[in-house]
Amino acid sequence: MASLIARPSSRLPSAFLSQCSRTTIASPFLRRSFATPTTEKEQPRLRLGSLAPNFKAKTTKGDIDFHEWIGDKWAILFSHPADFTPVCTTELGAFAKLKGEFDKRGVKLIGLSANDLTSHSKWISDINDISNTTLSFPIIADPTRHIAWTYDMVDAQDTTNVDQRGIAFTIRSVFVIDPAKKIRLTMMYPASAGRNTAEVLRVVDALQTGDGKGVTTPIDWAPGEDVIVPPTVGTEDARKKFGDVREVRPYLRFTNVGN
Repeated sequence: MASLIARPSSRLPSAFLSQCSRTTIASPFLRRSFATPTTEKEQPRLRLGSLAPNFKAKTTKGDIDFHEWIGDKWAILFSHPADFTPVCTTELGAFAKLKGEFDKRGVKLIGLSANDLTSHSKWISDINDISNTTLSFPIIADPTRHIAWTYDMVDAQDTTNVDQRGIAFTIRSVFVIDPAKKIRLTMMYPASAGRNTAEVLRVVDALQTGDGKGVTTPIDWAPGEDVIVPPTVGTEDARKKFGDVREVRPYLRFTNVGN
């Protein structure tokens, strides 16, 4: 019985699904059953440090194998519910303008939207015109929302927020993935709130600085500002490694590692 509760089948009778589609159901059990694509595989549980699921996809820059496309770079995968949506149009324009900054950091950008390539191409023309930019990174075509489901980029707020096929709409998610293909950071936004591209760039700086220098970063940190000595490093060892160390408390010590 426990296994049945933990792993609900997505193959519910059609009559039951028809009845459910006409009512608002609060149960997460029922919501998960028909608000995602029918599949034999269990949906991955993605956590920070998890291996980013690999996939093959068609994009505006050709077919890709995701892990091969990342190569030895960092990557940012960010999703959109549909083409020609107003908030997403402004977001993609902003990411396109910042691409040079991501390039400097060895970060590859890739978008995803739940439409086909023909629609993507027309949308990119709008984005370029509206934002006065040239969008040059790939956008994945995910009309079946298979990739969105794999990465849990789907909306579970209620059972009516689905398309004509009964599949939950894709939400705006951000995944920062490192060269080892590990998920290092995630952000999820509702349809009503646009993303902050400067914050995405800032957290990339924080992650790369932490990895490269062996430090952690405080609230609102920006490159060049003081960083925190990790609790695992003693104060004397920190002074040997970093030089000047400012001790506010034994557990809170600051130093500076430059830009």
